[in-house]
Amino acid sequence: VESFQGKQEQKFSSIMTEMANPTLTTAEQLNTRPRGGFSFDLFARDAKLGGQMKGAGQVMPAAMKTGTTIVGIVFKGGVCLGADTRATGGSEVADKNCEKIHYLADNIYCCGAGTAADTEKTTEMIASQLELHRLNTNMQPRVVTAVTLLKRMLFKHQGHVSAALVLGGCDLNGPHLYHIYPHGSTGKLPYVTMGSGSLAAMSVFEAGWKEDMNEEEAIELVKDAIHAGIFNDLGSGSNVDITIVPLSGPTKVMRGYDTPNEQADLRGNYVRPTANKVAPGATAVLETWFEPLKALVTVEEVDGPMGL
Repeated sequence: VESFQGKQEQKFSSIMTEMANPTLTTAEQLNTRPRGGFSFDLFARDAKLGGQMKGAGQVMPAAMKTGTTIVGIVFKGGVCLGADTRATGGSEVADKNCEKIHYLADNIYCCGAGTAADTEKTTEMIASQLELHRLNTNMQPRVVTAVTLLKRMLFKHQGHVSAALVLGGCDLNGPHLYHIYPHGSTGKLPYVTMGSGSLAAMSVFEAGWKEDMNEEEAIELVKDAIHAGIFNDLGSGSNVDITIVPLSGPTKVMRGYDTPNEQADLRGNYVRPTANKVAPGATAVLETWFEPLKALVTVEEVDGPMGL
């Protein structure tokens, strides 16, 4: 066994040395490259590029920080999803009323955190596939089908699609709640939180969650969890959106369910100072002059139309 391991280590070392200082042709490299497992072909290239950029005083591009609070909870009659409505671009608020709860099917909805474009297009594509699945099977799609489609897509892109999702829905097997990470890993839990405000929201869930909650209790707990994210996380803010996916009956989409940052009363009570009116002649005129335009223009008369 020791001799076999030694041969494998020696072979791997020689391959890595050859990759760093290539002398073989492309065909020969393909023949000597280890089959299966991870490939470190670009390690030497990336290290060299990073060194060159550092020497030139440049920095490697970094991902932009995003902010969101999205939550979900299972109650006795279905699933309750909640989200804030602030969209940020770095440290700036890009949208105060962004919709983060996306439609997948009549019985399945999904909250998205991360890059807004990635979450919207990802959920749109999966919603299209679920609709085709429903038309082909003439059956309501199951929640696990949506989870499988999403996790396969995200894993295929290896985390480069920045979409962290909270998916909830009901089917013939009852209510289901999943969280899906950008790399494709998933988990099924009775209550979940994601986004930059997830820790604040989770503290509310840990303190207030109980089994077999009714719909009113679930809505109130989800609202309090989103409030915790809004008021304790700079990346979350504005309003509270809530969606109820029941075991039976239509889905309830409550856009703008709560507006804890409503500013109408504040703006209405604020009296703006009157503008200063400057009297004519208040500004001193230091110099005046007049120059005829004719002195700056040359006028020439020609016979017939000018040729172009």
